[in-house]
Amino acid sequence: MSFIPAIETGINLLSGFVFYTVSIGGVDIQLIVLWLATAMVGLTAWMGVPQISGFSEAWRILRGRYWDPTAPGEVTQFAALATALSGTIGLGNIAGIGVALTVGGPGAIFWMFVIGLFAMGLKCAEVTLGLMFREVMPDGRIKGGAWVTLERGLASIGWPRLGRSLGLFYAFLMIGGSLSLFQVNQAYPPVAEQLGFDNRLAFGILFAILVALVLLGSIRWIARATSILVPAMSLIFMTGCLAIILFNLDRVPGAIGLIVSEAFNTQSVFGGILGAFVTGMRRAIYSCEAGLGTAVAAHAQAKTRHPASEGLVALIEPFMDTVVMCTITGIAFVVADTWNPATNGGLEGVAIATAAFATITPWFPALLAVAVFLFAYATVVANGYYAAEAFQHLAGHGRKREIAIKTAFCCILPLGAILELGKIVDFVDSVYFLMAIPNIIGVYMLAGPLRAELRGYLAWRREQQ
Repeated sequence: MSFIPAIETGINLLSGFVFYTVSIGGVDIQLIVLWLATAMVGLTAWMGVPQISGFSEAWRILRGRYWDPTAPGEVTQFAALATALSGTIGLGNIAGIGVALTVGGPGAIFWMFVIGLFAMGLKCAEVTLGLMFREVMPDGRIKGGAWVTLERGLASIGWPRLGRSLGLFYAFLMIGGSLSLFQVNQAYPPVAEQLGFDNRLAFGILFAILVALVLLGSIRWIARATSILVPAMSLIFMTGCLAIILFNLDRVPGAIGLIVSEAFNTQSVFGGILGAFVTGMRRAIYSCEAGLGTAVAAHAQAKTRHPASEGLVALIEPFMDTVVMCTITGIAFVVADTWNPATNGGLEGVAIATAAFATITPWFPALLAVAVFLFAYATVVANGYYAAEAFQHLAGHGRKREIAIKTAFCCILPLGAILELGKIVDFVDSVYFLMAIPNIIGVYMLAGPLRAELRGYLAWRREQQ
């Protein structure tokens, strides 16, 4: 198609701008990666390491121990988490791990684990603020998202114009970041292989139609669908990964040793360490989306009177997505030895997972195809909701505008089936990391109210016990 080269040229220019690099130890380090890493570590310390101090409380909240059906919001806290998880648990855990291993080697898996731990604190921060500054509309609907946090939050501390500007900029980026081209691209290979199907464009159109069937409904429809799909797809995929590990238990110590040793490979004066870290950061951020503000729109719909309670629930996202699932997936792929470009025949992305599953039994790739499709589908539905909320922040809320942007979103999806994987990864990473700039600026400026809210909530809960 004649317009594809022009799109790819635009993606190259955008990626070069966003991932501006400086040389450290002979390795090019993107400044935007350091921006996110600093926020993760700094905010974790500022909030008193909520990954530890609030972890058990998060699970109590999730189990419904403090459920209040009269609280403001539209869905349960579990449903809000499920919707948010559907946007993070997905192909970042499958194809993303394949990309991480191909580009950064096994050491990238170690750094994804470490980054996931710190990402829990950053996710808690942005979601807590999202609940603090969400707005109840005249019709009872909840208006929330990182753009709302920026606008209302910064206005509350005397920076209304800056908040408005950053909020509009973020909402614009959110629309681009929500375009689920990666999911459509990587859902195609395993499904096509299992069904003997060879028409990328037709697959993209069919996928878009299936997404539209759920997306054109309300947040309640989306939450209901994701509450079912997220546990189901996670169980299917993790069953496969654990089977690979169990059938190759003798290789597990060696695989873990390789992951750790490669993470601290000091070739080229820290080149190995920094290279693996950068790759791990990019794939971990794509997987869990901490610092990007994307999940705030879903969490803002939760029924609760205590913003910090949903912030604590949100830290479970990076834990489940990156700390647990990505680590197990990485170990499984290393154990299966399908990741190495020198020996795997040039496999990339989800094809590495398919080859790993095939090492157990010939029908395992069919199981993966089902998991990949469900992962991609749930993620795209959640991203479509995010795009619609961001668009309405720019153009005004209304059912007609909502339907228009959701329809446009679905019409763009087939493009993901025909673009090259590398270009899609560059585009998604570029827009995602750009979103981190206004979002983290807002979190930093609201760090005082944030810490007061979180500390006050945890102290109150301790007094009740």
